[in-house]
Amino acid sequence: MAAERLSSILSQLAPGKKPLDVITQKNADDIVITLAIRTPLTKGFKGGFKDTSVDGIVVKLLKEAVQRMNMDPALVEDICLGNVSDAKAAYYIRSASLAAGFPYTTGGSSCNRFCSSGLKAIQDIANQISLGSISCGLAIGAESMSTGGDRLNRPFHEEILENELARDCMQPMGQTSENVGNDFNISREKQDRYATESYRRAEAAQKNKWFEDEIVPITTTIKDPKSGEVKTVTLTQDEGPRWGTTYEGLSKIRPAFTEWGNKSTGGNSSQVTDGAAAVLLMRRDMAERLGQPILGKFVGATVAGVPPRIMGIGPSAAIPKLLEQYKLTVDDIDVIELNEAFASMAVYCLDTLKIDPAKMNVRGGAIALGHPLGATGARQVVTGLSECRRQKKKILLTSMCIGTGQGMAGLFVNEQV
Repeated sequence: MAAERLSSILSQLAPGKKPLDVITQKNADDIVITLAIRTPLTKGFKGGFKDTSVDGIVVKLLKEAVQRMNMDPALVEDICLGNVSDAKAAYYIRSASLAAGFPYTTGGSSCNRFCSSGLKAIQDIANQISLGSISCGLAIGAESMSTGGDRLNRPFHEEILENELARDCMQPMGQTSENVGNDFNISREKQDRYATESYRRAEAAQKNKWFEDEIVPITTTIKDPKSGEVKTVTLTQDEGPRWGTTYEGLSKIRPAFTEWGNKSTGGNSSQVTDGAAAVLLMRRDMAERLGQPILGKFVGATVAGVPPRIMGIGPSAAIPKLLEQYKLTVDDIDVIELNEAFASMAVYCLDTLKIDPAKMNVRGGAIALGHPLGATGARQVVTGLSECRRQKKKILLTSMCIGTGQGMAGLFVNEQV
């Protein structure tokens, strides 16, 4: 295995090869994606998953994965769950995997890097495969924002609070959004116009059925808050998109965080949402041996820090760092999924990185679709690969801003061209 990797690395270093040629060439030890699915994203507190706990969402998606992976579940050696709000996530992923049909020999763990937890889970599984610790693993991101919350229940220790940057980690996300808007002169109008376009794109994607190959139907129960009646429902599409949204309508919504500013609103910020996404990864030679469909290839991921008070600009640090590692530019990327935690940070990153708007969040982003914290990093990969297939494009970049002042970015190659 070591000799095989060395041969692969040497071939990539051969003179005359362009950076894109290097990342798109196929090697036996590539980390490939053979399954990428997600649940519908539902409105927090009032949508289809409002009465389903995060472990309930996870087990339902894992059961779908077992049905769709077309291989023995015992071949999956480890499962990593990205989740933000529930400290018991490691219990949930282990028990849910057993209930879903994975054997006790399949391991389970959880990780939390705030909004990029789903991408972090993918990176963790990919790194294990790369090191030879496992040959196949499943990454999942999930969040029930209806039942969980990520707010601190006490201030930091006094020694931490002596440091200004550390104190800034306590700033609410809404405050950091207003900081970005105020510091960088991103007007309310510009944020509302950006949000309007996110809704327009999500509406077009739903009308054209572009989400159908990424969303799996999920059956659950929901309780009527007035009558108490419990009924069974099958969820098939995202609940966040508001068809017919206009700039004029968004401009009438009152600011949400008036203590810190007047630009961020419920209309130009990401929605409180429940949902999950899952990505199956394995070595290329294993996928080929099993006859698995190779959807894409994981190339790499990285993290970068920014000041906590403007945490939303994290992608503007993480994306250049990742691209530099592979000697690429933004122009080399075909499809970009950048988390719209707030329109302020999305506009900042779009302008600062000089991203072609036609490439970014083609199906809308978290403003229109919703942002189940731990799920979004994985959801972006699922959506991005689907969009690459639709457009017959090759290179996918995903990126997240992260609370406490970080950014994360991931690079993938679509192989369904």
